[in-house]
Amino acid sequence: MAFPENSSRQSLIPSFLYSSSSFTSSKRVVNLTQSMKSTLDSPPPTSTAGRIKRNFVIPAPKESSRRIEMFSPAFYAASTVGGILSCGLTHTAATPLDVLKCNMQIDPAKYKSISSGFGVLLKEQGAKGFFKGWAPTLLGYSAQGACKYGLYEFFKKYYSDIAGPEYASKYKTLIYLAGSASSEFVADIALCPFEAIKVRVQTQPGFARGLVDGLPKIIRAEGASGLYKGIVPLWGRQIPYTMMKFATFENIVEAIYKNVIPTPKEQCSKTLQLGVSFTGGYIAGVFCAFISHPADNLVSFLNNAKGATVGDAVNKLGLWGLCTRGLPLRIFMIGTLTGVQWVIYDAFKVFVGLPTTGGGSPAPAEK
Repeated sequence: MAFPENSSRQSLIPSFLYSSSSFTSSKRVVNLTQSMKSTLDSPPPTSTAGRIKRNFVIPAPKESSRRIEMFSPAFYAASTVGGILSCGLTHTAATPLDVLKCNMQIDPAKYKSISSGFGVLLKEQGAKGFFKGWAPTLLGYSAQGACKYGLYEFFKKYYSDIAGPEYASKYKTLIYLAGSASSEFVADIALCPFEAIKVRVQTQPGFARGLVDGLPKIIRAEGASGLYKGIVPLWGRQIPYTMMKFATFENIVEAIYKNVIPTPKEQCSKTLQLGVSFTGGYIAGVFCAFISHPADNLVSFLNNAKGATVGDAVNKLGLWGLCTRGLPLRIFMIGTLTGVQWVIYDAFKVFVGLPTTGGGSPAPAEK
């Protein structure tokens, strides 16, 4: 490319890049420009071509810092592990409260209140009595948590894809309810045998020491079906419970980010997000305790009395007793339990590079 050697023509190189003493004539500028053009036009040596090319290419920034892609098999696997940790650990830690609750439901004349009930347990069974049934609790609720959380994330996305983006956003609460009900239906099948053993170990002194001797004892006496005789009331307790747990949590978390916290969720610290998870979980747990308590009394009654029916439970406990017996303790237990579960679950998601749960509409349908 030739430039006219006109002294009035201004250089194409901005004047601030050089001083007047460096370039005294436009001809020197032309020579420099032609020299640079010749250098760039000539192919680089083969041995250094790759290196020179890399020096001139600016890499694009990464689109995401997440280590796990949303809705991938690894995402659902992480949700499953998070569910195992959240449900297995919390229910096992709450075993003393669960032992007392079950005994208050079965024998209210003996276990009249929380304070006196703890005293009776301590006097008759010692400190180890508070942890009876911890093994079936750990295994049962770990299995339940794996199915509950892992399948919830799957069904939430699955039903959102069926509904489409518009309806998934418009009817998001129905998506939450359908996803949680579907996941809990499967989760209770995994939980039921362990729940049957747990209740008997906790409420029938001398029945068994724990899972190892309790499981074969039930099978010898009632067959394998004896482990599942409480499945229907368990569904009656757990499915409404889980529907309330997930739908209420999702909506409460969304309301907190929309009306209480002025900062968008993505800009909030992880500590604040986990605090929102606990708050939403605790409030959801209180609602869960109310809606599922009658069925919880039924589960305890049927697993404790051989050959008993739902009608027997209603006749003995009465409708008021089914709805209120052991309720204050269960509200405290379930509220705290649910809040901590959501913190553990979301903390694990954050640990593996995933966002916390809630704060928006269900996953959009794939295009």
